[in-house]
Amino acid sequence: MSDSTLEGRTAVVTGAGAGLGRAEALALAAQGANVVVNDMGPAADAVVDEIKSAGGDAVAVTGDVGDWATGDRLVEAAVDTFGGLDVVVNNAGVLRDTMIFNLTERDWDDVIHVHLKGHAAVSRAAAVHWRNASKAAGGPVYGRIVNTTSEAFLFGAAGQPNYSAAKAGITALTLSSAQGLSRYGVRANAICPRARTGMTAHVFSDDPNGSDLDILAPERVGAFVAYLASPAADEINGQVFVVYGDMVALLAAPTVERKFTAAAGAFSVAELDDQLTPYFAGRSPYQNYAAYSVAELDTTGVQNIAPRKK
Repeated sequence: MSDSTLEGRTAVVTGAGAGLGRAEALALAAQGANVVVNDMGPAADAVVDEIKSAGGDAVAVTGDVGDWATGDRLVEAAVDTFGGLDVVVNNAGVLRDTMIFNLTERDWDDVIHVHLKGHAAVSRAAAVHWRNASKAAGGPVYGRIVNTTSEAFLFGAAGQPNYSAAKAGITALTLSSAQGLSRYGVRANAICPRARTGMTAHVFSDDPNGSDLDILAPERVGAFVAYLASPAADEINGQVFVVYGDMVALLAAPTVERKFTAAAGAFSVAELDDQLTPYFAGRSPYQNYAAYSVAELDTTGVQNIAPRKK
């Protein structure tokens, strides 16, 4: 067995007052981590109380992660309270679902602010801390970033143009962080979780298995986050996983389907027509960049979130 303990480590979890964030914070604490619990209000204090009642240690830091300074405050709380920072779990998010033709500027800004800017703000603050620590130590230090993206970015959910765009951005942010911070000892990965929470309860049908632990319980995702945060996951970097139920699916990078080459070194419109138009003639509208096959993953027996094909 590899080392999966988090004893002596300190983690920041955003949006940890309920749902997935709460489950992730509790899972990290159960593995021995001290936890900085972030949320917008008193729910953060309740999770701190849960962690302490179970024998762990935690501190609440309220604030909007989309505000750049909140990232700094979270890192400072980890260092000042527990002596360091080892793990960041970016989870905080909001929904403003709407079709693109009904999308308001506020709907767009709210989702990008919390999801994408929130991930960036906390990741940047943590990266500054780890880079400085690595320079002081003269070598790599311990750092883990677990970002929360979504299957929505894989197929562009029709009613979630803002959410899908934010989650695509988070995936790119994760890949950039993984490449830019690996020299300092930091590992960055992203998860696409499905879980039954207050925000998603209307999406999923009841657990048909009637198990003690709901097949879409957030605790199932929390266990995987605790693993990615641990020393055992040191060789996992720049990866994207779909996580829910009894399944963890590692996604492959996009591949090139077909390359078109100009005969004389530069395309004319006519030559593009000659090459591309026949290739796409009669092609299914669902045979495109969207990863419907991933969205249709379902081992749970409950309603999945894939777009319905006609």
